[in-house]
Amino acid sequence: MAHANQSSKKQTSQQKNSVGIFADIQNVSSIKGKGHFLLEFAQSNGRIDFKNVYYNSHYLNQVCTKNELELLGMKCVDVPEHSNNSADYRLIADCVKAVAFNPSLKTIILFSGDWDYAGLIYILKYLGKKVIIFAQRGSVSPNLIKLVGNDNFHFVDELPQLVGNSNKTQPPNTDLVSQINYNEAIEYLTEAIKTALRQGKLTVFGRIDRLMRQRCANYKGCSSISTGDCKKFKSFSQFIDAAVNDGKVRKQGQELFLVEL
Repeated sequence: MAHANQSSKKQTSQQKNSVGIFADIQNVSSIKGKGHFLLEFAQSNGRIDFKNVYYNSHYLNQVCTKNELELLGMKCVDVPEHSNNSADYRLIADCVKAVAFNPSLKTIILFSGDWDYAGLIYILKYLGKKVIIFAQRGSVSPNLIKLVGNDNFHFVDELPQLVGNSNKTQPPNTDLVSQINYNEAIEYLTEAIKTALRQGKLTVFGRIDRLMRQRCANYKGCSSISTGDCKKFKSFSQFIDAAVNDGKVRKQGQELFLVEL
């Protein structure tokens, strides 16, 4: 009976504790494909009252991730300004407002490895809030880890292990997870060409393929493009030939060019 009472108290306490998720997609692009793990992790810490995701609609890779998270019930906030810190400012302002008007908000799960959030973390900890940080490997400030402590810091790719469901909830066919449709691939192809041109570099096949991989987590090469007829492109050049035939791009040798240019 005592055990039942303790279990009941624990559940009641967890129900009272509110959790807020605040994620900056620009800083944690690897969150794509892990939204359901994120929600399960957050639920293990209490009742989720805030599920805020911040993105810039000018970037197709962020829009792609936003569309996926939106289907999971996330509140996606578009911050289309070109300033590097615009999303940071909006996230910080919303987080502070949420804490100020919701005393039950005890835990903040922050997705960003940027030191710009140090001030927010100091404020939250001063108010007695628990702060958990998820960051992307290779883009995290070591001082940020010290600020929250090792127990409250994780890399995004650790989410499946943290919830203990990596083998139970991931679809058995990983090829289905890492896929984009043909129209999405064309959008990333166009963006990659524009990026290479802005950088003053040749738009050769290899470079464009690498840029597409950098901008879309689910693009793993031509074999990850879903054509809708259960077929796959045998090579990147075959995908390019299809794009040329559709009038999406034009090529000259191994270089690619936008049709409008």
